[in-house]
Amino acid sequence: MSLKCSVLASGSTGNAIYVETGKQRLLIDAGLSGKKVEQLLAKVSCNPKELDGILVSHEHSDHIKGVGVLARKHGIPVYANSLTWKAMDSQIGTVDPGQKFHFERGEVKSFKDLDVESFGVSHDAADPMFFVFHHEGKKLTLATDMGYVSEHIKGTIQNSDMLIFESNHDMNMLRMGRYPWNVKRRILGDLGHVSNEDAALALAEVIGDNTSRVYLAHLSQDNNMKELARMTVSQMLEEKGHGVGSEFHLLDTDPYTPTSLIEV
Repeated sequence: MSLKCSVLASGSTGNAIYVETGKQRLLIDAGLSGKKVEQLLAKVSCNPKELDGILVSHEHSDHIKGVGVLARKHGIPVYANSLTWKAMDSQIGTVDPGQKFHFERGEVKSFKDLDVESFGVSHDAADPMFFVFHHEGKKLTLATDMGYVSEHIKGTIQNSDMLIFESNHDMNMLRMGRYPWNVKRRILGDLGHVSNEDAALALAEVIGDNTSRVYLAHLSQDNNMKELARMTVSQMLEEKGHGVGSEFHLLDTDPYTPTSLIEV
């Protein structure tokens, strides 16, 4: 009956997270083809027909590409807030009205033995939000696609048992890279993405005694590397007095290979 999670895919090419308890199986975002999401779910022994819902964080294609296909093929309910539904309706194709549910920002919704708390983030989407999952005293946080980490977010995700947290880019790689300036400015802005350095500063404030695992997520393929993100965040956390490897584990995610199904 424990809370378990796998990061199926994470990065600029597509994002999907799987969360399960003894009574619920949820997919958070489906930013790859329906076929690819099915293949990733199979690697953690989940049949998509057994999913109880798809939660959508926002309407960008790397989070919704497979939502419509999966919903239609397997009859899965889809949950998103009102503005996200409006923004993504034309992108995901027809979904049966009986499968469309509203889950608003700042709401707590119960899925049998799993309570899901949504919180708003600063990103260039209609009404982006991410989630904290609560089950039998355990707390799992998913927080990516943020231009910055607000005090409200820090308070919401404080002392999670497990965090899946954005570490999108290395500042120097982005500034020196091939992207045009308008794209760089968007990524660096308050509606863009969190850098390795900013991720470390935010994590230093929210990691608590209960925190056992932190996964660095949504890494840019062009402006980051796993080793660089992990090294930067680890060094900065150590400087802030956090024992990486002793107090908690700092772990990678991958755009193509799912993490193990881990108990929170």
